[in-house]
Amino acid sequence: MPPIKHTISKTMTRWLKSLVIIHILYSPPSLAMEAEDNYKLPRPAISAEFPYESQFASVFGSNMHYVETGEGEPIIFLHGNPTSSYLWRNILPFSARYGRSIAVDLIGMGQSDKPDIDYTFDDHYAYLETFINSLELNNITLVVHDWGAALGFNYARYYPNKVKAIAFMEGALPPVFPASSLMALSKPLREFFTMVRDPVLAPELIIKQNFFIEQALPGFINRPLTEAEMTAYRAPYLDEASRLPILVWPNEVPIAGEPENVTRTLTKVRQFMTRTRLPMLLLYASPGAIVTEKEVKWYTQNIKNIETHFVGQGFHFIQEDQPKAIGHALADWLRRLDKTKHHHGYRRHHGHDDD
Repeated sequence: MPPIKHTISKTMTRWLKSLVIIHILYSPPSLAMEAEDNYKLPRPAISAEFPYESQFASVFGSNMHYVETGEGEPIIFLHGNPTSSYLWRNILPFSARYGRSIAVDLIGMGQSDKPDIDYTFDDHYAYLETFINSLELNNITLVVHDWGAALGFNYARYYPNKVKAIAFMEGALPPVFPASSLMALSKPLREFFTMVRDPVLAPELIIKQNFFIEQALPGFINRPLTEAEMTAYRAPYLDEASRLPILVWPNEVPIAGEPENVTRTLTKVRQFMTRTRLPMLLLYASPGAIVTEKEVKWYTQNIKNIETHFVGQGFHFIQEDQPKAIGHALADWLRRLDKTKHHHGYRRHHGHDDD
């Protein structure tokens, strides 16, 4: 009988390959053409540099790391699993022309401290809420991705008078989550969450083999990451003990009513999304991973004040494939928000929950 580690590694490789194959099969034909390097002009250069000074805020006795650039009203960038503020490095220069652009590392991730906590959704939210409030920020524009989207929308739900607009992409949000069952998810997502929530397989993959960094992250980007980029993403998770946050996150995804608290929260987020009149911008790629054409249609039909912008080809971590397209679209939206505020007056109308 082969050793369990060898068997798990083969299973992991098979599942990851199936995910990528499914994405390619259901993506536009031009995706395969790009993979063949049929560019007429040179491929866009995507910088690995992170030229921002580290800053820290004390939250519940731990330091939360963030970087910032620009001046004016705050624009807060929130990442998800397993990334960090580094994900936004090539987008921050675009937003810095329109406000104080702040990219924070969630607790236990990036260069933030790793306190002895459970790293549940509620833990992350408590640290993030306290971080934002400690900076005494108002008129906030949120730019959010993955779990950062769920956290950001939840903050807006609780603090509608502090948030003026939300831009989001590939978010762990309704209508995909909460899911009624694994079978309700698309085949790629079903395969992925079956793997990363397995009580035996997941710790071996995520803790021992650093699967989210070494396989999932590059697997859901439509280009090879450079060694400098991989080094930056690996840095927060060099030892097994540091990987607890990225093990917990997939188990916080609300499927079939569990976890109950996250299911309840995202149900309320869905209500908030469909009631609020906050200006919103949805940035999406093709084929996408969480946000496909189906979800784009749902957002445009259910959110009152939303714009959508297609940024090109990409899977889940679209900031690594299309940073310039995202940056230009975000900058144009911010410019128009700013123009509306200064030339026509600024009034906000909110729908929110009373908890």
